[in-house]
Order: sequence, then C-alpha cells, then structure tokens
Amino acid sequence: MKTRLSLLASVISLALIAAACGGGSEEPTETTAQAGAAGGVVTLQTGKEFKSILLPKFTGVAVFDQANQGAQEAAKELGVDAAQFLGPTADNSVAGQIVKSAVDAGVKVVSWDSPIPSGEGESVFVAQVDFDETGTVMADMALEILGADGGKFAILSASPDAANQNAWIAAMKEALKDPKYSKLELVDTVYGNDESEKSYNEALALVDKHADLKLIMAPTTVGIAAAAKAMQDEKLCDKVKVSGLGLPDEMKAYTQNGCAPQFALWSFTDLGYLTFYAAYGVATDQIKAEEGAKFKAGRMGDYTIEKDPTRDNGLRILMGPFTKYNKDNVG
Repeated sequence: MKTRLSLLASVISLALIAAACGGGSEEPTETTAQAGAAGGVVTLQTGKEFKSILLPKFTGVAVFDQANQGAQEAAKELGVDAAQFLGPTADNSVAGQIVKSAVDAGVKVVSWDSPIPSGEGESVFVAQVDFDETGTVMADMALEILGADGGKFAILSASPDAANQNAWIAAMKEALKDPKYSKLELVDTVYGNDESEKSYNEALALVDKHADLKLIMAPTTVGIAAAAKAMQDEKLCDKVKVSGLGLPDEMKAYTQNGCAPQFALWSFTDLGYLTFYAAYGVATDQIKAEEGAKFKAGRMGDYTIEKDPTRDNGLRILMGPFTKYNKDNVG
C-alpha cells in the first residue's frame, strides 16, 4: 500500500496558505476507474487510509471553526479520522501558514475559501461561491441600502494579499461600471487584517477621513462585525451603514438595530464538509483532479471539477449558494 500526504489549503498569497491535509490510499478500484473514465459520478468508497490536517488562515475565527465542524461531519461519514485542526494565531498568521516544504514533499493540495493565485501545487480549489457573483451581490446590497441617490462608500477588507478578498473587490469594481450603480462612489479601501481591534479602528478612521461617508462594505466576517460595533459604539449608525459578508449569529443585533441592514454569506460548515470529501477523494485516487471529473459529496449531492475562470491556471469545485440576510431572516 502506497501512503502519501494530501493537503487542503486556503491561501492568502502565493506562499501563505491555510490548510487541511490527508493521505494514503490503495490503487483506485475498477468500479471507480470505470466511472471516472465514463464521465460518470464517482461515489467514494469509505474507510480508506487517510490522515488529515485542517489548517485555517489562523485560529480563533468563527467561520473556520464552522468549517472544521463540517469536516468532522464528513470524516465520520467517510469512516476516517477527523482532521487535526491546526493553525497559526492572528499575530503569527504569515509565518505559520508556510507549507511549501510539505508541497515539495509530494502532498496534494485542495484549497478552500481562497485559492493559490498561480494554481501551482494545488489539485483543486473549493470555491464557496462564484467570485464574480460576490462583487455583484455586494454592489446590489450597497445600492439597496443607499437607495437611488447613492453616495460614498468604502471597503474594509482583510489583508492586502488575500486572494479571495482581492478577487471579490475587483469583481465589485467591475460590477460598479454598470450604469445602474452610477450613483455609488467607492472612495477608499482599507485593511483590518482580519483582526477585530484593527478592523474596528480602521472603520473609525474611514469615518474621520471621509466626512460624507454613507456605507462601509466589509467582505470579511471579522471586519463587518468590527465595523458594525464601531458604528454602534460611536452612535453613528444613522449616518454610516455597514454591509458585506458576515455570520448571522454575530450580525443579528446590528441588523435588527439598523447598523447593518443587509449582509450575505454562505455556509462555512458546508464548505468544510465539501472540502473534506474532495480531499479524501483526491488523496485516495478516487477522484481525478481534472476538468470534468464528477463525484458525490454525501448530503450535498453531486459536484463537477471545472476550470477556474478567475485564474489562468487552476481548477475549482463551485459550492454556493449565497444567502442574503436582513431583519426578516437574520434569526
């Protein structure tokens, strides 16, 4: 039996990754090989040798905890050990995410949440949603919150080298070229590094810098919660609204009091679950990491590996969908 290591990673720059890893398999069975060759949907055989590590961007963030819960659920269904949940802390997120040595040793990488921009060393990226759609969703929320008269808004992102954040921001800027958004004016982009205190302070600095700012758009769960708290603490919610990508549990109070009238997100539990299924399949040679390969991911149904339209080199599995939240459905 040949044992190999497989790595699932969420990447914020070329060499900085958040990862879950696993490995070890026998050769694919005849049934599996035939299904793949025929273009059919592969149903994964359970119980194969598989060891894994789930390494998020850094620990202590609720969405990554949820992804770990989903991965644990998948591991139980597949009859293998749950992934070790390891990762750097926020103050060590750069040095703690370098796993190039693991890739060089032959691990297979399945990225999630944010891809390796070059695609180098990566088997496939599990995309939470279509990145272009993210930009349109944020532009729509900004327009719905600010109304026909529009106004000035700013973006509070995670880190400058976060591949997913940068792609979403680029997609939003592209969406804003549509005449229907002509009254929306993006005046600034700042970075809170997915740290609550820094994001809080950056949100307040935006208000100080732009006297007529009407909205802060934060495509990061840490940033949106910190920005909403900052506006609430400074009693600025009537003047500056907050939107972006956030967790319902963390945003409920801010949505109900009007600080954050709308926000959106997908299920990180499902993202962890799907990523674990994909990694298990790739690591045990039951799924070929190639365009057109199909597999069944437990309760989530069938998925197909496709070309990633956001990168020159790279494959993706598209999860979806978005859920948009307001006071009527935030819980």
